[in-house]
Amino acid sequence: MRPDGPAVPKTSREKKRFKFARGLAVAASIALVARLGWVQVVWGPEFSAKAQEQRARVYVDPARRGEITDRNGSPLAYTMQARSLTVSPQRLRMEIKERARQQLAIDGKLAAIPQEQRDAVLEQMLQDKLEEMAQEIPKAIEAAGASRSKVNSDDLKTKLRADTHYEVLVRNVDPDVAADVAKRFPGVAADHQDIRQYPNGAVGENVVGKISMDGEGQFGLEAAQDALLAGVDGRVTQDVSANGQAIPGTLRDDIPVTNGAGIELTLDLNLQTYVQQQLEQAKANSKAKSAAAVVLDAKTGEVLAMANTDTVDPTGDVSKQVERGKSFDNPAVTHPFEPGSVAKIITAAAAIEGKLTTPDEVLQVPGSINMSGVNVRDAWSHGTVGYTTTGVFGKSSNVGTLMLAQRVGEDTFASYLEKFGIGKATGIELPSETQGLLPARSQWSGGTFANLPIGQGMSMSLLQMTSIYQTLANGGTRIEPRIIKKVTGPDGGELRQPEPQKTQVVSPETARTVVDMFRSVTQKDPTGVQSGTGAGAGIEGYQVSGKTGTAQKVDPVTQAYSNDKYWITFAGIAPADNPRFVIGIVLDEPQRGVHGEGGQSAAPLFHDIGAWLLNRDNVPLSPPQEGQLVLQAN
Repeated sequence: MRPDGPAVPKTSREKKRFKFARGLAVAASIALVARLGWVQVVWGPEFSAKAQEQRARVYVDPARRGEITDRNGSPLAYTMQARSLTVSPQRLRMEIKERARQQLAIDGKLAAIPQEQRDAVLEQMLQDKLEEMAQEIPKAIEAAGASRSKVNSDDLKTKLRADTHYEVLVRNVDPDVAADVAKRFPGVAADHQDIRQYPNGAVGENVVGKISMDGEGQFGLEAAQDALLAGVDGRVTQDVSANGQAIPGTLRDDIPVTNGAGIELTLDLNLQTYVQQQLEQAKANSKAKSAAAVVLDAKTGEVLAMANTDTVDPTGDVSKQVERGKSFDNPAVTHPFEPGSVAKIITAAAAIEGKLTTPDEVLQVPGSINMSGVNVRDAWSHGTVGYTTTGVFGKSSNVGTLMLAQRVGEDTFASYLEKFGIGKATGIELPSETQGLLPARSQWSGGTFANLPIGQGMSMSLLQMTSIYQTLANGGTRIEPRIIKKVTGPDGGELRQPEPQKTQVVSPETARTVVDMFRSVTQKDPTGVQSGTGAGAGIEGYQVSGKTGTAQKVDPVTQAYSNDKYWITFAGIAPADNPRFVIGIVLDEPQRGVHGEGGQSAAPLFHDIGAWLLNRDNVPLSPPQEGQLVLQAN
């Protein structure tokens, strides 16, 4: 008997067949091994990564956006937790059908339904459930007053029937109500959502700005300081099984959340509210296109108020407000304009600092002056008049101002423009700040020096204009204006901010002299001879220093100065004897005064804001002034 073993080919043909079969087997084995090696070595990392991606879930812990407050801690912007009700319509409908089928089976009703009718029955049950959800979800939310969003049943029906994987049913829902809805209707999720609240409506919104639907800074401080306010989301990664269960021991990449920093502004909410109200009234009364005002602390350069008209209320329908001409813009820092005679105070400071004149020097001022072929007149016709240097500015004489500018000289005057910050952004912590426009000294033509000393031929923002007066109110030291007072990190510690740059522009003695000279602008005289151009700015019981301005706008058609379109400006210091506040105002093309009176002066608006501030803060009255300042010599 032959032992068991592989069959031995008996013929050469069988041997050839055997060798061929063995060769095929070896080749197949090599191919399989090579294929396996290719899959493991070449494709393996990619397949492994895809498997890891399918298993891994990244859970995000959203950072809480920092609060914005005024200088007294009153909230300007803060974040409330809320929820968005979301759903995957395709998956929801499949789950509803499956649950309906299971319930019919449990109740013993499924078998009684003919096979060909089951799909129709399940579809009807699905539609009934979708209808119930579309009706009951709005009722649950509206009954609790738990959402700021309008909830519409028809919208919900459309979203529930959408052929998509993700829909937001309702935003801004109270967390407790959202949790109840999600529990009542499986398949509806209560996703985390933060709501940014702006409790003061339009007040200060030109400064504060707002965030977008995605939670990113969109306008104002919210945009400029987004990196500070936003914080950093926390996140953790964990693997889950095919049925969504967490796999123990796979928690990794745990990054803790870092909440945003809180920002305390220099703004005074009560003052901001008052100024904004006064501007709206002034715009309506004067029929101006717009109005803006800035209030600075005379000693620190801090912005106490920065307001303009037609600011959007973020708590209302923003799109409709924008259609009506309202905006999130902040013209006080973004829109340059020619200041007009308000800027003459630079010429005065340069002349006094250089000891080129004295307040009481009498200048024989003609009705016009020719400078490098440019003839400049005063706003009123007159022959040669004896104006004191104080009177040149109190009466706002272009001719007298240019006579003093000639003593200063072009190079020296250019250096003072630079030291006062003209043509340079202040660096305030707000977006889109303009630098203004100042011709480079090398580009000055013959007529340039006939314009700049009287506030023409250059442009600046309202903040820059107000900063000029802050410099003189602060003993000649210019401090870059700031609107952030303090930044507090999420741990409660204060984050140091860069110190504002300081520039000694003129001596304290010069600053004091110029401020005293410009009291003449608000001086009243029954005869009119010693009256200034801004008597309406005077405040009973206080010395006030300031300057009016009327700047011709450029006609967009002729590209020349218009004869009927003006920027009306005023800047002033209160009290002049012990400066506390500096106020700058600009009106765009007013047709009459800010109280509806004749003329186009902004001085009465300065009076209203200044008087309110001095009274609120119980600022001591100024010492009585001895006699009157002499503007015009007899």
